[in-house]
Amino acid sequence: MKNILLIIAFCISVSIYAQKAATVEIKIKTSAQCDMCKERIEKAMAFEKGVKSSVLDLDSKVLTVNYLPKKTTPEKIRNAVAATGYDADDVPANAKAYDALPPCCKKPDDPDHIGH
Repeated sequence: MKNILLIIAFCISVSIYAQKAATVEIKIKTSAQCDMCKERIEKAMAFEKGVKSSVLDLDSKVLTVNYLPKKTTPEKIRNAVAATGYDADDVPANAKAYDALPPCCKKPDDPDHIGH
C-alpha cells in the first residue's frame, strides 16, 4: 500500500512538472489605457482555454501570456484580446466590443476618449 501511494505521488509530481515545462510565453502589444483595461484583459485571459497566466504592463501596454501550446495558439489569444475591445499586435479590436468600452479605455485619438 505504501508503494502504491509513493507511485501515485510520483506520477502527480511528474504530471505537474510536465505541464509547467510545456508552457510557452508570448508578448502582445495592446491598446490598453488604464487599470480598468488591465483588469478587463486579464480577466478575459483567465477564461481563455490553455492560458495559464497573464499580466498586462500598463506602462508598455504589453500583455505577457503563458499558455499551453497543445490547447491554444497565439492567434487565438490575440483574437480573444481583440474580442474584449483592444488591439492585439496586428489584430484590430472588435468594433462592437470597442464601442462598449468606457470612455477612459478608448484610444487617445478617439473623440470619445476621456483620460483619468
